[in-house]
Amino acid sequence: MKIKKTAIAFALLALQAVAANAQMNNSGPVGSGPNPYSECGIGAALFKDVHWAAITSNVIWDLGTTALTSATASPQTCNARQVKAALFIRDTYEQLAEETARGQGEHLATALNLFECDAAAHAAVIGDTRKSMGEAVAASGYATQPRLDKAAGLYRAIASSAAQRCTI
Repeated sequence: MKIKKTAIAFALLALQAVAANAQMNNSGPVGSGPNPYSECGIGAALFKDVHWAAITSNVIWDLGTTALTSATASPQTCNARQVKAALFIRDTYEQLAEETARGQGEHLATALNLFECDAAAHAAVIGDTRKSMGEAVAASGYATQPRLDKAAGLYRAIASSAAQRCTI
């Protein structure tokens, strides 16, 4: 049951990544987009150069829902950058939350690098993220949110700023 909840939460996180990048659009002909099972989703993030493993991973993880959603709604997100960043934020949330509050740290720098932010943009993205997370933490009910929801909020805060300030 816990794995199913995690899969659903991560699928929602991936959908939020799609929404954060909605300003980009694919204007190619139908069928010209990426192969959702080998080039999108969690499988593509984990097995970039091994297509059979990417396909297997996507199907095992969530029956390919995340991969299909990203390929359909926002094919430009199939470069696996958002998925890698989301996984990193999920796995290191506590350290990232602390470093975000301080405004610096190794995990925070790594997260920004996963969003392909050059060093010149780090200070601005960190400032935006701190402001966003400060508002989130001050909101009623934040303390009782599940860890994954908090990680998703941190992902959205970084992704939103990175989309505006970084060369993606």
